[in-house]
Amino acid sequence: MRASGPAVENIRRIMLAGRPALRPRLATNVKVCDAHGRQLDSALALYFAAPHSYTGDEMLELHLHGSPIVARDVALAMLECGARLAGPGEFTQRAFLNGKIALREATAIADLIDAQTSAAARAALANFDSALTREIATMRETIGEVVTHLEASIDFPDEVPELERAPLLERLQPHRARLNDLRRNGEFGRLVRDGLAVAIVGPPNAGKSSLLNALLGTQRAIVSEIPGTTRDTIEESVAIDGVPIRLVDTAGIRAHAARIEAEGMTRSIAALDAAALAIIVLDGSVPIGASGRYLLERTTQRPRVVLLNKADLGIAPAAFAAVPEAIVGSVREAETIERVRTATAHAGWNAQPPDLTQPQFSALYELEAISEAIAAIDQACEALRRDDPMDFAATELRSAFFALGHVCERAAAEEIVTRIFARFCIGK
Repeated sequence: MRASGPAVENIRRIMLAGRPALRPRLATNVKVCDAHGRQLDSALALYFAAPHSYTGDEMLELHLHGSPIVARDVALAMLECGARLAGPGEFTQRAFLNGKIALREATAIADLIDAQTSAAARAALANFDSALTREIATMRETIGEVVTHLEASIDFPDEVPELERAPLLERLQPHRARLNDLRRNGEFGRLVRDGLAVAIVGPPNAGKSSLLNALLGTQRAIVSEIPGTTRDTIEESVAIDGVPIRLVDTAGIRAHAARIEAEGMTRSIAALDAAALAIIVLDGSVPIGASGRYLLERTTQRPRVVLLNKADLGIAPAAFAAVPEAIVGSVREAETIERVRTATAHAGWNAQPPDLTQPQFSALYELEAISEAIAAIDQACEALRRDDPMDFAATELRSAFFALGHVCERAAAEEIVTRIFARFCIGK
């Protein structure tokens, strides 16, 4: 049980009565009592004097025995001593406001708490490094120097010479390329954190639910030889090669169906459109029918994995000819499932798995700021190429300068800070 702030001294005086003053950072066995002197627990107390604490304020931790009742009674006693319940992420927010941690580190803490896979945890830990923030700060300073020179040459053309356009373009291009790399890597970072939505679609009785069960390693979906058994979408999560996957098994899609089944197909199409990746399961033992051709045409321009299932019954030559890149096999075979897993991870990473040991900008506000900076630099470069007046380029570069301020924290808006700490559970 952790308390931080001006009420800590009162909590120590009342709840640890009869105990001499605690030595900072030394675990001490204490009797924890309520305001009426009734003992609540025998615990370890850790006291941190300001500013040498996590939050930067006075802080007291009571390490209690693992009873919800004891924890509740101790919390109520602390409230009687003048404390209040912490808001979402308030301990970490106070650490940020008191200069103990940077904004990116606070975001990384939230990501680490929320991590559902070891890959997500590694990516979050890598973001404790402030190297990227320093890099953006240096880039921002360079752009700021350019803006200052451009504005000075506009206001005082006789004293400050105008920058040459070709060298200025060459100077901006590396920054634009680096920001684009950071944005791409950040999108991978969000994928690791949030997971990849994958829709398993196909005609009825093609083996979609069997594939879901095989990928999960459990009998999650009902499997039957009767077409149309799955009437609604089923969603489950699994990690494949470090990529958190949200698998959505859908109802089979066919031209003629009863009303209830048709509603399931409508949801299947919606799940397909919302997913980042489609796994299309087709019965490879027969020629591809109208439903299969419809799904193949609908996913031509998007990431997909095609499985020609039921190879144990023989593969129809026409089916393989229609989709030569398809995986041919059976969901009953471990080798086929492993090939589907590998292809799914490969498509999820877009064939470029990132180095999760390196820090990445993955928070939405960071990616938004980087995208704004890229767009502004592009507009500035276009103005330079068109030989527009220099104030056009200066205006766009000023926008890039301010956008990058949200990344290197010099201009963190209040709504951004609020958005970050709203992700935390109570306290932390």
